[in-house]
Amino acid sequence: MSARLLSLVAVCAASCSLMAAACAAEITIGLGAEVTSLDPHFLNAAPNNSVAEQIFDKLIHNDARQNLRPGLAEAWRALDDTTWEFKLRKGVKFHDGSDFTAADVVFSLARPAILNSPGGFTIYTRSITEKIVVDPYTIRLKTAAPYPNMPTDMAGLIIISSKAAKAATTADFDSGKATIGTGPWKLTRFVKGDRIELARNDNYWGGKAPWEKVTLRLITSDPPRIAALLAGDVQLIEIVPTADYARLKTNRDITIFTIISNRMIHLHLDSHRDKSPFVTDKAGRPLNRNPLKDARVRRAISKAINRNAIVERVMEGLAIPAGQLMPEGFFGVVPGLKPEPFDPEGAKKLLAEAGYPGGFGLTLHGPNNRYVNDEQIVQAVAQMLARVGIVTKVEALPMSVYVARANKLEFSAALLDWGVTTSEAAYPLRSLVATYNRDKGFGTWNWGRYSNPKMDALLEQGLATVDNARREKLLQQATELVINDYGLIPLHYQVNTWAARKGLVYTPRTDERTYAQEVRPAP
Repeated sequence: MSARLLSLVAVCAASCSLMAAACAAEITIGLGAEVTSLDPHFLNAAPNNSVAEQIFDKLIHNDARQNLRPGLAEAWRALDDTTWEFKLRKGVKFHDGSDFTAADVVFSLARPAILNSPGGFTIYTRSITEKIVVDPYTIRLKTAAPYPNMPTDMAGLIIISSKAAKAATTADFDSGKATIGTGPWKLTRFVKGDRIELARNDNYWGGKAPWEKVTLRLITSDPPRIAALLAGDVQLIEIVPTADYARLKTNRDITIFTIISNRMIHLHLDSHRDKSPFVTDKAGRPLNRNPLKDARVRRAISKAINRNAIVERVMEGLAIPAGQLMPEGFFGVVPGLKPEPFDPEGAKKLLAEAGYPGGFGLTLHGPNNRYVNDEQIVQAVAQMLARVGIVTKVEALPMSVYVARANKLEFSAALLDWGVTTSEAAYPLRSLVATYNRDKGFGTWNWGRYSNPKMDALLEQGLATVDNARREKLLQQATELVINDYGLIPLHYQVNTWAARKGLVYTPRTDERTYAQEVRPAP
């Protein structure tokens, strides 16, 4: 064997020892949140969406900073105030070899309304009054009024096969029977609570991914996820635990990737019912009236929360205190609207003004396996509320149980997050605080059933305003109104984190998505 050939063999061997996953064209990724279903129209939750968007596809993509990019639609334009036209990509095949056409778009736009799901894809489709198929690769969507948000809505809805999913149930998607997409990966196996196995779609219109096979391991507990990374059992993880961040950052075999999230952690308070199920006096007896209906009480709760302490002690610096629905840099952020100052004495005065000088009792609910340090956040808030006289119990539940109960409005105060995948304020406004309206798809995640007609009117105007400057002003006014009325209580924005074995790179995303096709060997 020549010296040159021996040298090349040695280099290859060294590269493979550093990057075994790449050499084997396989990669295993540790996900930090439960994936409850592969039905892309069942539950509008980030973990489900992140996986579904790799198997299926959307008309419009979001890049790592949420800017809109062509997807299954090569181009789009407003023909007039109430008509949007989308030019579809030709030559795209579903995983079963069938052609993607406008008929699949029509089917996908209709399905969320007829699917009895726990959350919220009709928010993207309720504005559409008519779907017009001009030809197999041109579709026009009509609205009752001007609707500038149509492209951002189409970046939130997954397109499925009308042929494969015509009579499919959610169980058919979870079994793989109906999981036929146009995305970069084909489903080979889904084991709930354990893993999702994917094979590369070599015919993907966006080009081949660098891996032939992908295993997405569902490791929702932090220590096992870190252990798997350090042992090399997985090559990349998301949601780096705050307690391990500093240690991993100094590990020469690990690379960390971070970016501020568009995800706001916040509290929903029951501001609707006269009597609320988990509000009591301090002795635990039910109250005849619900104090959370009073904006002064909601403001007192906000003032009682030391956001800086949560960021520094609970999140260990991997968060930013929140004062509104989105961090700086997004469309509709209100300049100068800062987080509520920590003011426990002011909180006590507000409680006294509202008729609760001695406080009251409250149970605060939250998940224990979804957001970064979610149960610890709830515990910290409970301790802070107790110091101003609101005796607060905590009940933390697995996310699947928690969401099901919260959607039934079983709680009085509940922790929730919201990632603004559309990069503009209309999305959280209409999802989280708009008056609940099933027909409009508004308030689908408004667990407190907060209602403010003035805010609703501003939001409706904003959604129907084509002029960008005017629309942003309306959304800012709506945001300021609801924040100053304490329709929800912002806590903080997460910092998104990923950690990879040396030799791999990942572009961090503000929307938290972990896409296998975007994990690549280092240059």
